Amino acid sequence: MSPLVIFWLWVLLLSALLFFPVSNLIYVVSVRRQQRKLNLELDGFELAAQKKRARFVAVVVCFVFSFFFNVSMTGFPVHG
Repeated sequence: MSPLVIFWLWVLLLSALLFFPVSNLIYVVSVRRQQRKLNLELDGFELAAQKKRARFVAVVVCFVFSFFFNVSMTGFPVHG
């Protein structure tokens, strides 16, 4: 396997491992912020919307973090 393929596999692996804890953290923080802002408990629809938003943000954050982490650890493979 080429170093470029191995690099991207490590990026995807780290992103996948970080996804669930990061999405849960973003979800909890956003729900608590929304409850404090509205001063009431959120219903099921609002909770589902916050979960969907948290998952989207977590995908982006985890992928970007994983990419830059792997670049800083191994360097970007320039030869494919």
